[in-house]
Amino acid sequence: MDLFCCFKASYSQLVGVHSSSNSGKGRSHERLVKYGFSLLKGKANHPMEDYHVAKFVKIEGHELGLFAIYDGHLGDSVPAYLQKHLLHNILKEEEFWVDPNRSISKAYEKTDQAILSHSSDLGLGGSTAVTAILINGQRLWVANVGDSRAVLSRGGQAVQMSTDHEPSTERGSIENRGGFVSNMPGFQWKPLL
Repeated sequence: MDLFCCFKASYSQLVGVHSSSNSGKGRSHERLVKYGFSLLKGKANHPMEDYHVAKFVKIEGHELGLFAIYDGHLGDSVPAYLQKHLLHNILKEEEFWVDPNRSISKAYEKTDQAILSHSSDLGLGGSTAVTAILINGQRLWVANVGDSRAVLSRGGQAVQMSTDHEPSTERGSIENRGGFVSNMPGFQWKPLL
C-alpha cells in the first residue's frame, strides 16, 4: 500500500488498497500533518470486510489528504466499491474547489444511488463510510454514513470529527425515506433503503 505518494492528477490513481496491513501511518508532503489508521477485525467468524484509503496526493496544484474507512457488513463487495468510487466521485464534482460541502454531499448521494442500481452485482451486504479530505493542510472536510468515526488528535487530545448515525435512533428518518430498519437475530441494526 502507498502510504506516501504523489500522483499527478489522475483520479483513477486515488484508490487505496485492501491489503493485509490493518494499520499504518504517514505524513503530508510538507511533513506538517501526520496520520494513522487502524482496522480491527471483529469477533465474527468471517474474513475482514473493511477497506481504507490513507494518503496524500497532489492535484491541480493542491495537496490533498485523502482518508476513508469503509466498514463492510455481510460481505466486502460494497466497501470495495466505495473504496474505488466514493473519493473519486467527490473529487470529480465540478464545484469541489469552490463548495466542498455540497460536492461531498452530492457525491455521497450519487454513490449511494449507484450502489443501489448495482445491488444485483454487489449482493445483500452494505457498508458504513467515513471520509476526510484535508485541503492544503488548512481545511478539513469530514463526512460519514453509519457508525464509522473520524477522530482528530489536537495537542494529544482526541477530538471526534463525525457524528455516528445509528438506525435505532434514526428509524423515523429512514422510514420516511422509504426504507426500513430490522433487527435480525445475530445481526446488529441495519437500515435498508
